[in-house]
Amino acid sequence: MLFRTLILRASALPFVKAFMTRSPLVRPVVRRFIAGETVEQAIQVGDGLAASCFNVSLDLLGENVASVTEAERERDAYVDLVRRIGQSPHVEKINVSIKLTALGLDQGDEIAEKHYREIVAEAAKFGMFVRADMEASAYTERTVAMVARVFADLKNTGTVLQSMLHRTLDDARTMIALGARVRIVKGAYLEPATVAYQDKATVDAKYVEVAKMLLSEGNYPAIATHDERIIGELKAFVREKGIDPAKFEWQMLYGIRRDLQDRLREEGYNVRVYVPFGSAWYPYFSRRLAERPANLAFIAKSLVRR
Repeated sequence: MLFRTLILRASALPFVKAFMTRSPLVRPVVRRFIAGETVEQAIQVGDGLAASCFNVSLDLLGENVASVTEAERERDAYVDLVRRIGQSPHVEKINVSIKLTALGLDQGDEIAEKHYREIVAEAAKFGMFVRADMEASAYTERTVAMVARVFADLKNTGTVLQSMLHRTLDDARTMIALGARVRIVKGAYLEPATVAYQDKATVDAKYVEVAKMLLSEGNYPAIATHDERIIGELKAFVREKGIDPAKFEWQMLYGIRRDLQDRLREEGYNVRVYVPFGSAWYPYFSRRLAERPANLAFIAKSLVRR
């Protein structure tokens, strides 16, 4: 957890951000984790993965817009993305992830919810699922409440829960009662001890606890992790309880542990690859570096080779 804190704080420093976003040395490394900056590039990657028997979630990067006008522009971009996916021969395997702060959550719940509903309604025309990503803890209560309201009218949506937060077990019970789909993650934001567990062992233990509850009682949960120890424990749990592998999916990030993605797919599990794209990639990229020391080591090796 100390490593994650240091990386997140360092990534916020202006000179670090300037180097990472402007240096031509970094761009090839970024492309390992980011599918591209355009919709065309993202759908090309998504179609390729779908043709290889993976499910896909496309995420147009961007968050915390500064105005209603920007939020409307993001809404329009997501609607366009949904329509473009709708023309794909693999539409049934591709869904969309959104961030509510990109849709105007900082400008007000009504604004963000209006845009969120419009995207989900458009996606419903294609039988497409839309997941509202979970952001920093300051947004958790509003996100859970908004997803519940929208789900009451549009069932092709769900959200993400972070095992590092103290409240997550209760939120998982709420989503299970609704019947809404949940992706469980550990959490990648820098959070205070008042709302989040600070040690990795506890975060991991809570992750397994919530994941088992979702696997037993939830609606097609997404188990999002690259942690092989946790994957092994949950695979054993699924076998022990007789849970049909078709009733859930593993989710992994584009460019990370491709070997593990292939192995799980070959074992007959559903695997969805989370594919981010867009020009606003730096916050996402920073969180990925903070999650796993191996990601930072990969970048360092790539830069040294050059």
